[in-house]
Amino acid sequence: MNLKQFVVRQVSMKLKQPFQTVNGLVVTRECLIIEAHDQDGRIGYGECVAFPDPFYTSETTATAWNILRNFLFPMLEKEKIERPEEVAGALSSVQGHQMAKASIEMALMDLYGKQQMKSIKELIGGNRNEVASGVVLSLTDDVEKQLKEYQKKGYKRYKLKVQKGREREMIEDARKHIGDTPIMFDGNGMYDPEDMLHLKKLDDLNLLMIEQPFRSDDFYYHYQLRQQLQTPICLDESVQSEHDAFQAMELGAVDNINVKLGRVGGYSVALDIHRFAKVADVPLWCGGMLETGIGRAHNVALASLEQFDLPGDLSESSRYWEKDIIKQPFKVKDGMVQVPHAPGIGVDVHEKRLEKQTTRMFDYYLS
Repeated sequence: MNLKQFVVRQVSMKLKQPFQTVNGLVVTRECLIIEAHDQDGRIGYGECVAFPDPFYTSETTATAWNILRNFLFPMLEKEKIERPEEVAGALSSVQGHQMAKASIEMALMDLYGKQQMKSIKELIGGNRNEVASGVVLSLTDDVEKQLKEYQKKGYKRYKLKVQKGREREMIEDARKHIGDTPIMFDGNGMYDPEDMLHLKKLDDLNLLMIEQPFRSDDFYYHYQLRQQLQTPICLDESVQSEHDAFQAMELGAVDNINVKLGRVGGYSVALDIHRFAKVADVPLWCGGMLETGIGRAHNVALASLEQFDLPGDLSESSRYWEKDIIKQPFKVKDGMVQVPHAPGIGVDVHEKRLEKQTTRMFDYYLS
């Protein structure tokens, strides 16, 4: 790929409204933007979606910063990567750190697309020109006000962050504003096996799904819950590799899977999950991590794959940002987002805004 250097930027972007989940409150999104430069001046962009704190996964911006600088980049330098799909194998001896690994593969996929003059959608075999968009409401959102605004956009699915014990109240309140539009809620792993009967009582709400009710390592209890509920069960945090996805499908612990590029380790793993899901006829959808426009562009490309049949967390850029760091912000019309067709991620990075939001950075030159 004729690589010259990597650049890692830690960026800080203030959200339009604070975003509250059971894991904490996000007011400012801290993440890492990875640049892959080639000898001809092209730049590919990736995004490491780890948070500053270890409450969603064990990875943080600090651990990713260290692992990229001291382990992953030096390992890639020895391998002389020629194609993005070689990254996963080259870094397979490193345990964990999926988000850091994914950010490199994302940057190289963007760069490779620009070198080959192909969009990421083309590179991965996507077959959709537009993808269905869902939107997430956090615990701090003014639900009535937000839903009225989102209804105008035609979002295809609503996801609620809920409080344990208040699920019915919160869902029924949202239903007053969205009618029959599909709705789901995200458990974020806050339930215990003893809560199965409580969750069973929510079957009559006709939810699209319940996402990640139990801990990430509770495949058995997710299987048990699935036997008792009519409501479909989705796994999120439980699936951090293709092996996790295969195990969940084989055990019958899941009805559909939320695939996040960062959480699973990048495109190579996501494509393996896609292949497994296609054989098993398990629907997929693309989740979000409060990404900037760079990460969102990668997500939209992933969602163009045929097995991504359910609306993803692909709300428009203005859902979270006053000004995104891309020049062509994503917009939702009639509940759909257009898949970029220009080379790489298909959107241009606003370099001045990116520079302004950068709080620290380092360069890693390849010999």
